[in-house]
Amino acid sequence: MRATTIHAPFDVRLSEVPDPVIEQPTDAVVRIVAGCICGSDLWSYRGENAITPGSRIGHELVGIVEQTGSDVRTVRPGDFVVVPFVASDGTCPNCRAGYQSVCQNLVGIGGRTNDGGQGEYARIPYADGTLVATPEVPDDALVPSLLTLSDVMGTGWHAARAAGVRAGHTVVVVGDGAVGLCGVLAAARMGAERVVALSRHQPRQKIAREFGATHVIAERGEAAEAAVLELTDGVGADAVLECVGTDQSFATAFAVARAGATVGFVGIPHGVEVPIRTMFQRNVGLAGGVAPVRAYLPELMTDVLAGAINPGLVFDEVRPLSEVAEGYRSMHERRAIKTLLRPGG
Repeated sequence: MRATTIHAPFDVRLSEVPDPVIEQPTDAVVRIVAGCICGSDLWSYRGENAITPGSRIGHELVGIVEQTGSDVRTVRPGDFVVVPFVASDGTCPNCRAGYQSVCQNLVGIGGRTNDGGQGEYARIPYADGTLVATPEVPDDALVPSLLTLSDVMGTGWHAARAAGVRAGHTVVVVGDGAVGLCGVLAAARMGAERVVALSRHQPRQKIAREFGATHVIAERGEAAEAAVLELTDGVGADAVLECVGTDQSFATAFAVARAGATVGFVGIPHGVEVPIRTMFQRNVGLAGGVAPVRAYLPELMTDVLAGAINPGLVFDEVRPLSEVAEGYRSMHERRAIKTLLRPGG
């Protein structure tokens, strides 16, 4: 089969690799209907994360179950499934507590030894603890939104949950990538009265407003902080969603949080210094981390299938798998918010 591999910074290829097979009785093999490129994939693409040449890349996918191991009970061949970005056994103490993203037997999707999401098929370990099937094979129009549930929608949801978003809150979202936009949608869905998106890019601003942003601030740094404080009469936001992971984005998040608020962070930290003195002096909390998207999947799937949310709008580019390298360039150059990949071509 064909799958995406990374070999060096800016060197992503579609390669011929062995077809996946059942290796453990808890495995499933999934035929990928759609995958995509994640903003976090760009850290490796740009060489800011270590690269093992030839390793698989991509961790978001939906597809049809082709084969299951003898111990799999919750899915069967023919089921359409959403695959979270990590595989979890569903039975360890962390999984039972709702933190499948730190399963004691965690297996990553993609990497040196595991199938990734940017290919034609994938072997998924711990199928019962990982995969979530739709009641029936969905219309193709729903595939983009269901695909977001493998990562970005669940991650944006986690940011809002970690920040303690409640009805009536003023929420500021730092970051206008796919996760930040899904954070806007999550905050609005949770009943926030005002949702403020920090975004300088008109296409992203448009989606933010469609997702429920009541205000958009285009400034950055101190100018953005001043705009938020002016909007909130100098008080700051009741909850802040940090969806980038840089030192500047963290600084902005803490600067716009009111006393006693919580910053929910899901951006992968790179070069961040947590302002512990600010947190202490102003009683501002920090919560979040790697999103347990498996925990949120059933609720979010129900919302997608009912038409209550349409997070698939974050995909503003669709390419055949054969154009995956150009998809990476497009996202790296910010010509696309998020690129959906269809096997074929």
